Amino acid sequence: MNINWFPGHMKKTLEDLESKARVIDFIIEMLDARIPYSSQNPSLQEILPGKKRLVLLNKSDLAEEKATKDWLKDFNQREGTLALIYNSKDPRSKKALYEAARTLNQDILEKRREKQVENKSLRAMVIGIPNVGKSTFINSYIGKKSAKIGNRPGITKSNQWIRLGQDLDLLDTPGVLWPKFENQKVAKHLAYVGSIKDELLDMESLALAFIEEMKETRGQIFEDRYQLDSKLKPLEIYEKIGKKRGAILKGGYIDYEKTAKLILDDFRKGRLGPLSLEVVHESI
Repeated sequence: MNINWFPGHMKKTLEDLESKARVIDFIIEMLDARIPYSSQNPSLQEILPGKKRLVLLNKSDLAEEKATKDWLKDFNQREGTLALIYNSKDPRSKKALYEAARTLNQDILEKRREKQVENKSLRAMVIGIPNVGKSTFINSYIGKKSAKIGNRPGITKSNQWIRLGQDLDLLDTPGVLWPKFENQKVAKHLAYVGSIKDELLDMESLALAFIEEMKETRGQIFEDRYQLDSKLKPLEIYEKIGKKRGAILKGGYIDYEKTAKLILDDFRKGRLGPLSLEVVHESI
């Protein structure tokens, strides 16, 4: 299974973001806490060089606490980067982000004070892959629904400026991937979390790949969630989940497509428990 997804509007988005780089002070980059490595878009690093980054490890409630804290420490050791564990549902996250933005840009604020420049907002571009939670983040921050929300990639189609208080402006941008996935494990991780449209994927192969990966590192989840022996072969686990969940066709055959969607939906909605697919310094 070879995964790639880079529609024309994403190419246009990258070009548009590059053209707006000169008007922003820093970047707010949202990453999926379950896949902090794979959810970093290398194309964005190329078109926005030298910009400071405020990294938000979003959907932290779906990831393992220790793994997320390890990633937090790793990002905070990088030059020009400040990272936060973020949860849009927690109102405390809003204050933490605002304070972090000012801390990250203290040099800019000091220069403006020296030059007696007043009433000039810090400007940030909010970037991230599709379905990472940017629209939910924007809406929770301003307290009203200004951005469309959905559990599928490609909801936000255009850029919009949003003023937060008196001195912080955010440019919300569409989720964007990159032209080619050199690493197919990265592609699979993006597909697992829903950053690639399901209708473009072989969901049955994807679900089996997910089971294979979890069996190697998190086999206990099959016992905890499905009461299945983790020593079973991946295809056996797949089929038994289908039977247990009632995904059966006429004649008693397994509905593999429905079973695939059930398995991935369980993961995406946290029914398998907090799961981190990537660990700091572990090769992907």
